[in-house]
Amino acid sequence: MNKTITILPGDGIGLEVVKATTVVLDKIADMYGHHFDYQYADIGGAAIDKYENPLPQETIDACKNSDGVLLGAVGGPKWDNHPKGIRPEQGLLGIRKELKLFANLRPVTGHESLTDSSTLRKEVVDNVDLMILRELTGGLYFGEPQERRQVDGEEAAVDTLQYKKSEIERIVRQGFEMAKLRRKQLTSVDKANVLESSRLWRETVEEVKKDYPEVELDHMLVDNAAMQLIRDPKQFDVIVTENMFGDILSDEASMLTGSLGMLPSASVGSEAPGLYEPVHGSAPDIAGEGKANPLATISSAAMMLKYSFDMQEEADSVDRAVAEVLTSGHRTGDIAKQGEPILSTEEMTEKVLNALKK
Repeated sequence: MNKTITILPGDGIGLEVVKATTVVLDKIADMYGHHFDYQYADIGGAAIDKYENPLPQETIDACKNSDGVLLGAVGGPKWDNHPKGIRPEQGLLGIRKELKLFANLRPVTGHESLTDSSTLRKEVVDNVDLMILRELTGGLYFGEPQERRQVDGEEAAVDTLQYKKSEIERIVRQGFEMAKLRRKQLTSVDKANVLESSRLWRETVEEVKKDYPEVELDHMLVDNAAMQLIRDPKQFDVIVTENMFGDILSDEASMLTGSLGMLPSASVGSEAPGLYEPVHGSAPDIAGEGKANPLATISSAAMMLKYSFDMQEEADSVDRAVAEVLTSGHRTGDIAKQGEPILSTEEMTEKVLNALKK
């Protein structure tokens, strides 16, 4: 099977982790008789430097004319004070909008061999297996107006939180579908005791629930959800929530595993190719030093194989290889305990390749 993958290295360590991941994808292609064509494009800070635009039209076209998109990372202090107010993150928000990606999938899986890397007790994080489903197209990030104005004679800022019922319904339905394939438990997170948008959210969830009698549904206020993720994360199967809440909760949940360098993510829609990226940032402080952990990006590619290419067996092979590498005690600096040998990005990638060969 031939597939075209658009590679967006982005900024910082993005270049290193996507390079490592294409090596793993090439190995999968060789093992299973596939062929992956890579086309490269600029996004984020790299695109600002080259085009004065964090999302050039050439990048949009390349993404739309592919079967899947792999992103490294965007951003860094270099672009914090651009004279035109342009930010690398605008490229990420823009490509999600251009591809009409409305659902962000953030799996959090606890590896027993890594529980000592978490700041929580071992019994709390052992065998955690949950999925956070975050809505991507609405909420505070896209509400209009976003403006400065004078209120009572002083400067004030206005952001608006808006959701259409159809936007809520499609992400909630995705949540029920995902829960149906997992442990049949869905937790809908909102702030219905305060926000009108959350009251509409909760009403819509109850309406969609009628189509999924086999799925157990819980409603949880976002402040309680934040606490419960730390107190007892194993109670969760699938969490579905709006854009801002999902952004915060998914980063909180990522630390259950001890490192942002371990977690993949996927952004999917119903029309265009999915966008797959690690949860971690561009880490400019270690860029180019071979210290980056490639496992989150490699795992993101496994999600691409599964959700965009319908290559379940291939995806499982990558996931098993990553798990074997961790169980064998191989570590990059971000997950190593004091005194443990530290592998470079290239060395960790080689360990994954060796596990795949087995």
